[in-house]
Amino acid sequence: MTTPSTLPDANSQTSGNAANYGHVVSGELDVSHGQILYLEDITVSFDGFRSLNKLQLSITDGELRCIIGPNGAGKTTMMDVITGKTRPDSGTVFFGQTIDLSRMTEPEIAAAGIGRKFQKPTVFEAMSVYDNLELAMKADKTVWASLIARLSGEQRDRIAATLARIRLTSEAHRPAGLLSHGQKQWLEIGMLLMQEPRLLLLDEPVAGMTDSETEATAELFLELARNHTLVVVEHDMGFVESIADKVTVLHEGSVLAEGSLASVQANERVIEVYLGR
Repeated sequence: MTTPSTLPDANSQTSGNAANYGHVVSGELDVSHGQILYLEDITVSFDGFRSLNKLQLSITDGELRCIIGPNGAGKTTMMDVITGKTRPDSGTVFFGQTIDLSRMTEPEIAAAGIGRKFQKPTVFEAMSVYDNLELAMKADKTVWASLIARLSGEQRDRIAATLARIRLTSEAHRPAGLLSHGQKQWLEIGMLLMQEPRLLLLDEPVAGMTDSETEATAELFLELARNHTLVVVEHDMGFVESIADKVTVLHEGSVLAEGSLASVQANERVIEVYLGR
């Protein structure tokens, strides 16, 4: 990735613009340059194994990007770095132009507007679908606030709108544990939406889904892309083809190829290391 020429060097300590980039922990999300996420020269090693190797990645605000690659390519580690679960050995990671994710905790990163869905859905199975969404709502979660909390009309409307969006209106009062696998995936996405993220990271969201659930999930993601930026890690090439604005192929912790799905599928190196002949 080449950092936009209008963007100051993130590593410069002497640049006159250094105060505007590379030294701000948090603040208002600034996407004035069009990019919402920057990973620059990210390296992560575990016991001598380099999971990410000077990874360069830039995501445009409002984009629906798919990340593909063989097992061990560094896809999960990349998401761990973005969300603060793993600290890079070197490199910089920014949310917009001013929010330095490498200096923030996981809760701070979530509060800044980055939501992550893991491969296995995590919902409160004994609670209803509605109650799961209410619990996930971005609000004051102190003990006292929780004790006296009453949903406003606006909050009830938000939950109803989210239920409709994730195709679970008819299941609103059903225990989450009784949902199908695909419906649990949708519920977890709904729980993320209640937190009002700008960027959604989604790890193999259609793994284990039926064909009809996969098709509905593609429709859902295209709807979400109108108001959110989505980064989707996925192995299902049919699903990727149905949703992706752009595809990035990772291999051995670096970007191997990037572009339309058709272009990366025709790339000889991608065919060799991932797609096969």
